[in-house]
Amino acid sequence: MKFQYKARSESGEETEGVIDAATKIDLGKELKAEGKTLVYANPYVEKKFSLDFRRLNEIFSSVSLHEKITFAKNLSAMVQAGLPLARALETLGRQTKNPKFKRILTAMTEGIKRGDSLSAGLAEYPDVFPPIFVAVVRVGEESGGLTDSLNTVGEQLEKTYELRKKVRGAMIYPMIVIFAMIIIGALMLVYVVPTLTSVFEELAVDLPASTQFIIGASKFLVENTISALGIFIAIIAGFVLFRKTRFGKRSFDFLFLHAPIFSKLVKRTNTAYTARTVSSLLAAGIDIVEALTITRDVLQNSFYKNVMTSAIERVQKGETLSSILTQYEHLYEPLAIEMVEVGEETGLLSDMLKKVADFYEAEVSAATKDMATVIEPFLMLLIGGGVGFFAVSMISPMYSLTSNI
Repeated sequence: MKFQYKARSESGEETEGVIDAATKIDLGKELKAEGKTLVYANPYVEKKFSLDFRRLNEIFSSVSLHEKITFAKNLSAMVQAGLPLARALETLGRQTKNPKFKRILTAMTEGIKRGDSLSAGLAEYPDVFPPIFVAVVRVGEESGGLTDSLNTVGEQLEKTYELRKKVRGAMIYPMIVIFAMIIIGALMLVYVVPTLTSVFEELAVDLPASTQFIIGASKFLVENTISALGIFIAIIAGFVLFRKTRFGKRSFDFLFLHAPIFSKLVKRTNTAYTARTVSSLLAAGIDIVEALTITRDVLQNSFYKNVMTSAIERVQKGETLSSILTQYEHLYEPLAIEMVEVGEETGLLSDMLKKVADFYEAEVSAATKDMATVIEPFLMLLIGGGVGFFAVSMISPMYSLTSNI
């Protein structure tokens, strides 16, 4: 039967939860064998048809990249300090506020106590721990360098987090401006245009096509507000769903790769991701084929994924990575390819890839800082064009009316 129990360890730490046991006496014996003392145990009665908000919170919550970085670094420090792995995981599980991550760490702790490896526990949650995390930890366990492997994973994820944060930060400004334009335009169509429309109707003014278009859009929004809102939501939902399809993702990847402002940023970001990931995996002792396979899963752009797929097949046949990348100079710049070639010739491929990653991460950092300055003129043209179109469309009928007086 199930018992709701509370137990205390020799160090005074308390644990509680629900566990299966034949009797309360058997439960006490099991806990005593684990070095714990049973405080109380009551039969557990499952509540049917009740809404478990904690469970709902756990289902809809996610584990952020920052939490994974903190986990890797803290676990490395605890293991290096001599703390048993199960005890370290149990401590981290108590510290985290994320219900989903707490459940995962609790399950991993139980697995370690049963004799499972840490990498096996991580592999059970592929939606939380990426392949690079599992692979590097597995190599660390096999070589006896778990703390170094955890530090390597922490540093890799931290670099990824910083790079992703900079790129997203650069995109926030234009997105806010465009969103504000849409909201302001809708408000003007709903509240300002109807007033001018009534004036035009009273004076029986001949309206140009642009003015008729704005008035028509205004009437539709005023008379069909709910329908217009539904259409707007449907367009957004369709856009999101299309973005998730294979064709949609590839279309957007192609668009960003060839967009005048974003092209270099996308290429250098993916070059940095590729170099940093392969470098970290090779430094951890993973062979080049597995490193490329994991890197393919890490990269988000489908064109770069295809490069890694081709590289995996051709490296297995004996070709060098640099000779393969040479055929993709439209994605990887010659500088990166030359440094990879030097690394292969000197036997220091991991070190050279690390230098490539450092260089392109610095380039991305500088580009994102200047992104607002580069995009601002285009946004001003967009805003000016929108305001000018509206002003000309609504003022020109008035001007023609005053000219005829």
